[in-house]
Amino acid sequence: MANPCLTCGACCAFFRASFYWAEGEDVTPGGVPVELTEKLDDFRRVMKGTNQKDPRCVALEGSIGVSVCCSIYDNRASICREFEPSWVDGVQHERCDSARTARDMLPLTPDSWVGPDIVPRAA
Repeated sequence: MANPCLTCGACCAFFRASFYWAEGEDVTPGGVPVELTEKLDDFRRVMKGTNQKDPRCVALEGSIGVSVCCSIYDNRASICREFEPSWVDGVQHERCDSARTARDMLPLTPDSWVGPDIVPRAA
């Protein structure tokens, strides 16, 4: 069993990923690649593809619900780093459940994080 996020991707195709403008690589070395962002307002940028009716982050690769990865995982924005999948820390997270439900996937359960390849974070 692998990390369930690697077969999901629903959050990247449900929410707008907006973040403080200075997280961009043009300001912060190793930051979010600017060419993958758009200006949202004077203080925030947004990942391309997420500020529309049917969002899908430009950095999301693969097929949602099958196999996905973030092409900028090490350089992703704080909003992405802070997103909590349900039960990864022993707590249900409604935002994760909402995104999965919108993509016709069942919410994660505590058992989603049990397996030889998964090391859940401590609660």
